[in-house]
Amino acid sequence: MKKIYNFSAGPGTLPQDALDATSHAVLDYENNGMSILEMSHRSQPIVDLMNNTTDLARELLSVPDNFHILWLQGGASTQFSMIPMNLLSNDQTADYTDTGFWAAKAIKEAKEFCKVNVASSTKESMYNHIYKDLYQTPNATYLHITSNNTIYGTQWKSFPKTLNPEAYIVADMSSDIFSRKIDFNSFGLIYAGAQKNMGPAGVTMVIIRDNIIGKINRHIPTMLDYSTHISKKSAFNTPPVSAIFVVNKTLSWLKGLGGVAMIEDRNKIKAEKLYREIERNSIFTCPVYEEDRSQMNVPFIFIEDGDENEFLGFCSDRGLIALKGHRSVGGFRASIYNAMPLDGIDTLVAAMQDYESLHSK
Repeated sequence: MKKIYNFSAGPGTLPQDALDATSHAVLDYENNGMSILEMSHRSQPIVDLMNNTTDLARELLSVPDNFHILWLQGGASTQFSMIPMNLLSNDQTADYTDTGFWAAKAIKEAKEFCKVNVASSTKESMYNHIYKDLYQTPNATYLHITSNNTIYGTQWKSFPKTLNPEAYIVADMSSDIFSRKIDFNSFGLIYAGAQKNMGPAGVTMVIIRDNIIGKINRHIPTMLDYSTHISKKSAFNTPPVSAIFVVNKTLSWLKGLGGVAMIEDRNKIKAEKLYREIERNSIFTCPVYEEDRSQMNVPFIFIEDGDENEFLGFCSDRGLIALKGHRSVGGFRASIYNAMPLDGIDTLVAAMQDYESLHSK
């Protein structure tokens, strides 16, 4: 088979170990004579799977004991509503940073449930950097950030501090979860869709501190209440078992590599190599401020007019796929999540150099 490197922003590339394990589990899960797709979430093998996946996540991220880990459905987009619905009343305020497409979506949803202060925005500059001088509200309950912006390729390198000492950070980490170490001291809630860096689409991880739950008097629908899922260990209804299995095998792969600290070092090497080539190459440039450039999603464009489809085809012939930039910005984007091997970066760099040789004046 031709070697394919998948640079898609999501669903992203997965470790081969996880894919191999999944192919077996779909036919016969742990010699039970049944596919994992058929097994009850109440059966002991699946209960064990859920518990083990939670334990792996807690170990890899060093999640403190006073945080619950939930496996939910509806993607990170459902969390845009669940978070303010569960954590704020209508007259309370939350600060939100507007650093990209998904951050703006979160702001829109939060306005249905509470007062929202947009503490910063770089929309006018096409989100090509992160504005770090935040205009926070003194009595804000939390500060919401999107830790990594998948479309525009920016990333918080260090997390901001809340103005209110009683406030906490809520973070959408969908595209950089498990890619770097996290200090949980400042956080009240972290959420992440799986399909970028830890598994397939269909499951969302929510990590929530126990002392911020149950303080709101409003009616919350049962399925949208965090307390429901905490009390039932993410099994109030049928969870996305097969997706959680892939997450389990992806986290097992990560643990086998040496954990988050090891993958963080690898991710730095991959990103530095690709950014270095973009800076060197005479026909490409990166539109993002250098200090805010993401280690997960690397956008680049032609310095002058060029044929984007030609370059995409040039790359596709070399097994480099899904490099097309998001429709809102154009150009190109290489998503280089944990499972993207260094060979993929080397192959892309070589393709960029070959393309330059053919088109440089």
